[in-house]
Amino acid sequence: MSIADDTTTSWLRRFRAGTEQTGRLVCFPHAGGAATFFYPVAARFGPAIDVVALQYPGRQDRRAEPMVADIATLADRITDELVRLSDKPTVFLGHSMGAVLAYETAWRLEQRGSTHAPRTVIVSGRRAPSAARPDEQIYLRDDATFLAELEKLNGTAMSLMEDDEMRRLTLPAIRNDYRAVETHRGEPGRALGAAITALTGTEDPQARLDEVEQWRDFTTGGFRMASFPGGHFYLVEKPAPVMDEVDRELSALVRV
Repeated sequence: MSIADDTTTSWLRRFRAGTEQTGRLVCFPHAGGAATFFYPVAARFGPAIDVVALQYPGRQDRRAEPMVADIATLADRITDELVRLSDKPTVFLGHSMGAVLAYETAWRLEQRGSTHAPRTVIVSGRRAPSAARPDEQIYLRDDATFLAELEKLNGTAMSLMEDDEMRRLTLPAIRNDYRAVETHRGEPGRALGAAITALTGTEDPQARLDEVEQWRDFTTGGFRMASFPGGHFYLVEKPAPVMDEVDRELSALVRV
């Protein structure tokens, strides 16, 4: 069953629905993240662009649903959801774990020959699959050490984590997502036909510039990279220049 352009589902959220969109931007949240992380993106580009943000199981209003513990299964389910959308020129935007999911979902759509495959995948704050760190197993650490690692990234509202109830509600989803992305091993030879634009913070411990640059090997459709001052959540610290980069890709999409 298809999904109308003004509809939200358990997986797909819209914050500024419209009926005359010229293109679509699909947003993939980071580990522990939710669709609401991309509300500012929808405010910037909607309703002219159909901004669709993914809501993974196990968080916010989907907290009671079983979480998905591996990237491949999650990408399969997201693919099945996206093919229900109307056919529009599309860009994917994924941050951190969301970058891996955006790439894996794009690959699946291309393999299906789907017209829903994106023309560009924007991977943010994530090293390329070829730059895996197999010894990095943060998800296995005890709560105190795990929280200390999160604090280094400056992405989680650590003041909220001081509340026992909030920590009980949010920590399982974050740990689950870390497990998914840290145990994922990308298969070699999966180059997208879509272009890849890689964005990263210059001080991001999770995505060194040389590791991010390796995304070049995962596309035959053109590669571009841009870096910004800041850490893992550089796009929250100074969003304007990052949104300019997204705007650049969307503008090219609409011109095609």
